[in-house]
Amino acid sequence: MDRIEPLVTAALERLPEQYRNLACAVAINVADWPDPAMLEDLGMTEPLELTGLYEGVPLTEKSTMDQPVAPDVIWLFQEPILAEWRTRGDVELADLVSHVLVHELAHHFGWTDAQIAEIDQWWE
Repeated sequence: MDRIEPLVTAALERLPEQYRNLACAVAINVADWPDPAMLEDLGMTEPLELTGLYEGVPLTEKSTMDQPVAPDVIWLFQEPILAEWRTRGDVELADLVSHVLVHELAHHFGWTDAQIAEIDQWWE
Protein backbone atom coordinates (compact mmCIF):
# COMPACT_ATOMS: atom_id res chain seq x y z
CA MET A 1 0.00 0.00 0.00
CA ASP A 2 3.01 2.25 0.40
CA ARG A 3 3.22 2.71 -3.35
CA ILE A 4 -0.35 3.94 -3.90
CA GLU A 5 -1.08 6.01 -0.77
CA PRO A 6 1.31 8.91 -1.60
CA LEU A 7 -0.17 9.05 -5.11
CA VAL A 8 -3.69 9.26 -3.64
CA THR A 9 -2.61 12.13 -1.40
CA ALA A 10 -1.04 13.96 -4.34
CA ALA A 11 -4.18 13.44 -6.47
CA LEU A 12 -6.39 14.85 -3.71
CA GLU A 13 -4.15 17.91 -3.43
CA ARG A 14 -4.52 18.51 -7.19
CA LEU A 15 -8.32 18.66 -7.07
CA PRO A 16 -9.85 22.10 -7.47
CA GLU A 17 -10.50 23.58 -4.05
CA GLN A 18 -14.29 23.28 -4.06
CA TYR A 19 -14.03 19.53 -4.77
CA ARG A 20 -11.04 19.00 -2.50
CA ASN A 21 -13.00 20.36 0.46
CA LEU A 22 -15.98 18.10 -0.27
CA ALA A 23 -13.71 15.10 -0.82
CA CYS A 24 -12.40 15.49 2.72
CA ALA A 25 -15.76 14.19 3.98
CA VAL A 26 -15.08 10.80 2.38
CA ALA A 27 -12.86 8.21 4.02
CA ILE A 28 -10.32 6.94 1.49
CA ASN A 29 -8.92 3.50 2.14
CA VAL A 30 -6.21 1.72 0.20
CA ALA A 31 -6.19 -2.07 0.37
CA ASP A 32 -4.14 -4.63 -1.52
CA TRP A 33 -7.23 -6.49 -2.79
CA PRO A 34 -11.00 -6.11 -2.68
CA ASP A 35 -12.72 -8.13 0.00
CA PRO A 36 -14.51 -11.22 -1.38
CA ALA A 37 -17.80 -9.88 0.03
CA MET A 38 -17.37 -6.71 -2.05
CA LEU A 39 -16.90 -8.76 -5.20
CA GLU A 40 -19.91 -10.90 -4.34
CA ASP A 41 -22.10 -7.81 -3.74
CA LEU A 42 -21.11 -6.51 -7.18
CA GLY A 43 -21.63 -9.87 -8.89
CA MET A 44 -17.93 -10.05 -9.74
CA THR A 45 -15.60 -13.02 -9.49
CA GLU A 46 -12.30 -11.57 -10.73
CA PRO A 47 -10.60 -9.31 -8.15
CA LEU A 48 -8.30 -7.81 -10.81
CA GLU A 49 -11.34 -6.17 -12.42
CA LEU A 50 -12.07 -3.94 -9.41
CA THR A 51 -9.62 -1.07 -9.03
CA GLY A 52 -11.86 1.13 -6.90
CA LEU A 53 -15.21 1.19 -5.12
CA TYR A 54 -17.45 3.87 -3.63
CA GLU A 55 -19.60 2.87 -0.67
CA GLY A 56 -22.09 5.52 0.36
CA VAL A 57 -24.90 7.77 -0.72
CA PRO A 58 -24.11 10.30 -3.47
CA LEU A 59 -24.36 13.92 -2.38
CA THR A 60 -27.12 14.45 -4.94
CA GLU A 61 -29.26 11.88 -3.09
CA LYS A 62 -28.55 12.91 0.50
CA SER A 63 -31.07 14.76 2.59
CA THR A 64 -30.56 16.75 5.77
CA MET A 65 -33.36 14.60 7.19
CA ASP A 66 -31.35 11.40 6.72
CA GLN A 67 -29.40 10.07 9.66
CA PRO A 68 -25.99 8.81 8.51
CA VAL A 69 -25.51 5.14 9.24
CA ALA A 70 -21.86 5.02 8.20
CA PRO A 71 -19.34 7.36 6.61
CA ASP A 72 -18.96 7.37 2.84
CA VAL A 73 -15.87 5.40 1.85
CA ILE A 74 -13.77 5.14 -1.27
CA TRP A 75 -11.68 2.00 -1.63
CA LEU A 76 -8.69 1.89 -3.95
CA PHE A 77 -7.20 -1.55 -4.57
CA GLN A 78 -3.46 -1.51 -5.05
CA GLU A 79 -2.86 -4.87 -6.73
CA PRO A 80 -5.57 -4.45 -9.42
CA ILE A 81 -4.36 -0.88 -10.07
CA LEU A 82 -0.75 -2.06 -10.39
CA ALA A 83 -1.82 -4.93 -12.66
CA GLU A 84 -3.71 -2.55 -14.96
CA TRP A 85 -0.74 -0.16 -14.99
CA ARG A 86 1.67 -2.95 -15.94
CA THR A 87 -0.67 -4.33 -18.60
CA ARG A 88 -1.36 -0.95 -20.21
CA GLY A 89 2.22 0.25 -20.21
CA ASP A 90 1.13 3.59 -21.67
CA VAL A 91 0.17 5.56 -18.57
CA GLU A 92 2.00 6.87 -15.53
CA LEU A 93 1.01 5.17 -12.29
CA ALA A 94 0.16 8.54 -10.71
CA ASP A 95 -2.22 9.29 -13.59
CA LEU A 96 -3.94 5.93 -13.28
CA VAL A 97 -4.37 6.35 -9.52
CA SER A 98 -5.78 9.85 -10.11
CA HIS A 99 -8.17 8.51 -12.73
CA VAL A 100 -9.49 5.76 -10.42
CA LEU A 101 -9.84 8.22 -7.53
CA VAL A 102 -11.72 10.77 -9.67
CA HIS A 103 -14.02 8.03 -10.95
CA GLU A 104 -14.91 7.00 -7.39
CA LEU A 105 -15.31 10.63 -6.30
CA ALA A 106 -17.69 11.02 -9.24
CA HIS A 107 -19.96 8.45 -7.61
CA HIS A 108 -19.81 10.41 -4.34
CA PHE A 109 -20.57 13.75 -5.99
CA GLY A 110 -23.26 12.28 -8.27
CA TRP A 111 -21.43 13.54 -11.36
CA THR A 112 -22.64 12.82 -14.88
CA ASP A 113 -20.42 11.26 -17.54
CA ALA A 114 -19.94 14.73 -19.07
CA GLN A 115 -18.76 16.09 -15.73
CA ILE A 116 -16.36 13.18 -15.31
CA ALA A 117 -14.90 13.91 -18.77
CA GLU A 118 -14.38 17.52 -17.71
CA ILE A 119 -12.70 16.42 -14.49
CA ASP A 120 -10.36 14.12 -16.43
CA GLN A 121 -8.96 17.19 -18.19
CA TRP A 122 -7.43 18.25 -14.86
CA TRP A 123 -4.92 15.42 -15.09
CA GLU A 124 -3.55 16.37 -18.51
